[in-house]
Amino acid sequence: MNFTQYLLQTTSCGRAVFRLTVLFFSLNVALQALGPARITLADESSRKPNIVYIMADELGYFELSCVGNPNLKTPNLDRMAAEGMRFTQAMAGSSVCAPTRCTLMTGKHSGHTSVRVNGGGTPLRADEITIATILKQQGYATGGFGKWGCGGRGSTGVPEKHGFDLFLGYYDQVHAHSYYPPYIVRNSEEVPLKGNHGGEQGETYSHYVIIDAAKQFIREHKDEPFFCYMPITPPHGLFNIPDDDPAWAIYKDEPWSEQARRYAAMVSMVDRQVGDVLALLKELQIEENTLVFFCGDNGGNDYFTDDKHHRGIHGANLNPLTKDEFRGRKGMLYEGGLRIPMIARWPGKIAPGKVSDLLWYFPDVMPTVAELTGAATPDDIDGVSIVPELLGEDTVGRKQTEHKYLYWEIGQQTAVRMGNWKAIRPKSNASWELYDLGKDISESMNIADSHPEVLQQLVDYAAEAHEPAVEGTFHDPAIHERDRQAKFGKFGSTPPNNTKRKKTLPQTGLIPFGEMKVHRVSSESKSNGKLARYAIDGDLGTWWHSNFAGEADRHPHELVIDLGGEHEVRGIRYMARQDGGWNGAIGDCEVLVSKTPDGFVDAAASISFRKSRDPQDATFEPVTARYVMIRILSEVNGGPWASIAELGIIGQ
Repeated sequence: MNFTQYLLQTTSCGRAVFRLTVLFFSLNVALQALGPARITLADESSRKPNIVYIMADELGYFELSCVGNPNLKTPNLDRMAAEGMRFTQAMAGSSVCAPTRCTLMTGKHSGHTSVRVNGGGTPLRADEITIATILKQQGYATGGFGKWGCGGRGSTGVPEKHGFDLFLGYYDQVHAHSYYPPYIVRNSEEVPLKGNHGGEQGETYSHYVIIDAAKQFIREHKDEPFFCYMPITPPHGLFNIPDDDPAWAIYKDEPWSEQARRYAAMVSMVDRQVGDVLALLKELQIEENTLVFFCGDNGGNDYFTDDKHHRGIHGANLNPLTKDEFRGRKGMLYEGGLRIPMIARWPGKIAPGKVSDLLWYFPDVMPTVAELTGAATPDDIDGVSIVPELLGEDTVGRKQTEHKYLYWEIGQQTAVRMGNWKAIRPKSNASWELYDLGKDISESMNIADSHPEVLQQLVDYAAEAHEPAVEGTFHDPAIHERDRQAKFGKFGSTPPNNTKRKKTLPQTGLIPFGEMKVHRVSSESKSNGKLARYAIDGDLGTWWHSNFAGEADRHPHELVIDLGGEHEVRGIRYMARQDGGWNGAIGDCEVLVSKTPDGFVDAAASISFRKSRDPQDATFEPVTARYVMIRILSEVNGGPWASIAELGIIGQ
């Protein structure tokens, strides 16, 4: 009789020991099959790590003094890099503001995201999961401070519906262009800013208010895990900084244009405020439990060019040491539009002073944060965790996963990266280009013809990566439009419904609006809530605008109105948008009428409208019809767009 048989045939205690032995053996086999254990802070401590993510708007890769910039002084960011890890190949999720923020928040690349245009208020869908969503489920306090860009007010994309307990700042990026708006937004409610009139006029510098709120959030939640997301606006927007800010004193006497000096001061202001956040974490004795990221949101711009500085005085895309250049700039999918500064600091966890060449991008932030906090990610993300790179492969127990490919699309542009190989199609009707970034960081030598097999592989990846965008929706676009106008200080802090309008569309002689509906439209800007139905809603505060995301739709633009029954039609009454802009205001157009939706033949009238905000009538001989088509042939400023604040049909 062996020992196992002995245990089974003796006491109940012996049988229990046997069962435990078998269980232990089975678990050991299973664990060995899974490979080395994944070690994260969430496994080692009951206190989950805090996450602070600071993102400066439009700061270029070479605009930090730790990479040799001769003009801009960033001692706190330099120290952060020395105490943490600086990345040389961290890439933005897109080359412009809103799409890049969407990839960061959702863990998806821009072939799968809902926000792929830069209109300002294009919303996430109601069901989309963000980093804040998964951390909220883990018991985190979640706060956002700065420029959201993933859904304007009145839409499905507002941050408080996507995991944030609190978001203070700008929901729409046009609103964020001014540092003196009449108000900023807190959880969709307006927060008035004393003495502000929009543009560059005011008493209250909005960025100070936002930074103070972020620091207060950290103080309030120091005893619990928190996610502090700071997508701050500087140095983007109107280059404006108060004269009494200490950073202005550093540059006010430099021999540059005032705008170049203001920009430099804004960079150093951001640097000082990053230092303030790091000091606060130390003061609260939580810095060793807090992972801090700092980055730009997309590639830099070639601001302040002159005869001696073809890439701008501060050289966002020009290596100050080697004089190598990143091709392109913000808005393009060449390296100048995608390469960003990125630093991660976590005392005691991230080894100090390391420079990493790991190739990664914004979709990787969600799975990285999820692994560190024990959160679950959605099944449809495109990112991979970079925890092994941050903490060390030996610490984590596995090698760093690398991407099969990275993917970007914006408007007509598409780009794919596979290691050092990069393919780009700069326009939808252009040929694909291929570059070896290991030998040609400036993307100056197109080698597509000499490496057709590599190019084909990348083109196949691009086809695999793309699916049509499905955007969120607006339930009240007027609120979103109000925020966009706040840049200019047009509405103060009074809700738009209480705004007294100087003009109205005269109703005399018109077919009632309630009887009409839009039958079809050739183009409308869904991402910004400028839908065709707003041309006939009787409200001058809303308007229809043709699509202008990516490559703008061009003339002719057609809007077909169903009158609800046959009427005697004698003309149209038109009013241009009333917001101060002229984009889309009608120049030349034709009016066609028909008894059937597809029976349009000859124009009842050809019309040239004036550049005016007043009502304009155009009449013709009476015709019995049910459907009226407005075919817009030109815009008053020669642009490709069409817009109508209100369109009335004259008849009975």
